[in-house]
Amino acid sequence: MTLKSKVKKLFIKIKYPLKNLPPLKKTSPTHTLPINSAWKGLELIIEDILNRFDIKRDSCIEFGVEFGFSTVVFSNYFQEVIGIDTFQGDKHTKQKGDHYEETKKSLAKYLNIKLFKSDYKDWIKQDVEQYDLAHVDIIHNYKETYECGLWAAQHSKCCIFHDTESFPEVRKAVFDIAKNTGKKAYNYPYHNGLGIIV
Repeated sequence: MTLKSKVKKLFIKIKYPLKNLPPLKKTSPTHTLPINSAWKGLELIIEDILNRFDIKRDSCIEFGVEFGFSTVVFSNYFQEVIGIDTFQGDKHTKQKGDHYEETKKSLAKYLNIKLFKSDYKDWIKQDVEQYDLAHVDIIHNYKETYECGLWAAQHSKCCIFHDTESFPEVRKAVFDIAKNTGKKAYNYPYHNGLGIIV
């Protein structure tokens, strides 16, 4: 990391402060996918977040499934997990091209997971449901993260965002969503960062 990028990261953290939230307890979920994922390590703090903020375990919606690592983690804790993704990748992912069938096949044994091949923009126009937890891990720019994240924060008791440490625009969106909804924002600064809005 260059000095310039270190200074920029520090500036972003000062300008968009998120209170660090160290877990009280780390727990390994029963089921995980044996694949490489930038999300690896965060599975250990999900139960702590749910317990700490008294989140019910009925429903979870996830925007940005990719190959399903985090989706399977959520399936350990929720009766129903809805995964929304274009399954095409984006400019911030290594995977390009349609991988819907591959992901669907590898998650088929998790009966409480329902995958939908959809852009978040189309999904949020028609979904009026409320969820216990929402997860946003889409293209890591401000506009899309804010738009999807604002809907998610308004339609869930708790909304989490991956990559608050590795993408300054995600951190800024989390800060602004919390400010504009009157909710509290926290950050777990490891494994690329996890923003938490409750």
